[in-house]
Amino acid sequence: MIRIVVGGQINKQEIADFTKKFLGDKASVDIKGDLDAAMALKNGQYDYYIGACNTGGGGALALALALLGAENCATISMPGKILPDEEIVAAVNKGKKAFGFTAQHAENVLPVLLKAITEKEGE
Repeated sequence: MIRIVVGGQINKQEIADFTKKFLGDKASVDIKGDLDAAMALKNGQYDYYIGACNTGGGGALALALALLGAENCATISMPGKILPDEEIVAAVNKGKKAFGFTAQHAENVLPVLLKAITEKEGE
């Protein structure tokens, strides 16, 4: 079972609900504040962190970047730009563990991200 924690600054409940519905029994999904979420990922309590804010990188990933390092994080959307599906999949396959995006793009990026995660994890 994949363990996902939702952090970020906005729409946490909506993101968690979407993730739970999309992944069903393949994942456990919890919501935490940014610091707690990033620390829990760093300590191995979760496999992945996802979060949203208005820029896709600031409030969504700031603490994850600080605690996990840029090599473990990816901004998959920002105002006016959504990464191509191939780049989102590549980020997962490269071992990135924390993903930020703008809340407005959640329905576009989450299916791609979550599918890539389940394929990588063999779920």
